[in-house]
Amino acid sequence: MKQYDVAVLGGGLLGRLTAWLLAEQGSKVVLFNAGNRNGEGSAAFAAAAMLAPTAEAVEATPLVVQLGYSSLPIWRKWVDIFPTPVFMQQNGSLIVWHPQDRELAQQFTRDLQRAHQDSSRCQHWHSQQIDAQEPQLAGRFQQGLFLPTEGQLDNRQTLLALADMLERRQVTCYWERESEPAECAKLAEWTLDCRGFGGKKSWNNKANSRLRGVRGEVLRIHAPDVTLHRPVRVLHPRYPIYIAPKQNHLFVIGATQIESEDDSPLSVRSGLELMSALHCVHPAFGEARILESLAQLRPTLNHENPEIRYDVQNRLVAVNGLFRHGFMISPTVSLATVRVMQALMQQQPLPDADARYDIDVVPVSQNGESVK
Repeated sequence: MKQYDVAVLGGGLLGRLTAWLLAEQGSKVVLFNAGNRNGEGSAAFAAAAMLAPTAEAVEATPLVVQLGYSSLPIWRKWVDIFPTPVFMQQNGSLIVWHPQDRELAQQFTRDLQRAHQDSSRCQHWHSQQIDAQEPQLAGRFQQGLFLPTEGQLDNRQTLLALADMLERRQVTCYWERESEPAECAKLAEWTLDCRGFGGKKSWNNKANSRLRGVRGEVLRIHAPDVTLHRPVRVLHPRYPIYIAPKQNHLFVIGATQIESEDDSPLSVRSGLELMSALHCVHPAFGEARILESLAQLRPTLNHENPEIRYDVQNRLVAVNGLFRHGFMISPTVSLATVRVMQALMQQQPLPDADARYDIDVVPVSQNGESVK
């Protein structure tokens, strides 16, 4: 008899969520994470943690958008039961643009309308409404789009709260310790690989979908003279940016999505573009203090959807491909993963897709090929 029911590889956002949920269901779980308890080194540690399925529908797949909408009420429920406080805000988000970018805004609006038949998901604001709702943007933007259902989390508070939940559920956590499926198989009946980009070699050795890293860069700044009540996105042909206001005048600024697996520090060019665009939103950002600049690789599959794989022969499940939507879709992806794990542990048949969310559930044969 092995010591654990499940060994979870990877303690980023998805690994922590699935380990916690499995423990909640009564499984004895061990977790290995190359990074520390705070989550440093994971894509989630650098994320803005915006819950923005309406805006993401312009570029994301329909499945990702569906997962995002389904995850919003789950996050609200979970944040309420976490033992440590987690900042969560659902005041909507605001899309703005400068007059010279009007055509870009018109195209963005058309794309939103194409993706959403429900007109309540998008409201047109004129300058008076922008000024009333975001006083510090008064007089700076003539028009905007308000997306009322969107929200955000504090990413780092969430990672710490999940670490607390794991310890409360007596999950054995090995922080700053790497592991591999072969080692996990000696300890646990099943292994769950949630390593994200860190699992690229193992993922690409099997089945059809291919995993790659997409570089993203963010700034974390402190701007005591600026107050925003919701995330703001500024449309621009070269460097559209998002500004996610957290507690105590902390802001996370991001924009870049670069097809590169270079995880070196923020480039001068990206930094200049982010800061120039930020200063155009409000001059007071010019006096902000840069606390951190971060670059991270988001794990992305060629179909740009998440995917769950299982290998009955080796008692291995792998989930990957959250791309830049980790916080937005991780509740539904983690719940789907737990359903797959439970079915396998109970020796029940599995469908080709999760019945609730249509996430691909792909069986892998002994030679590493997709059975489908």
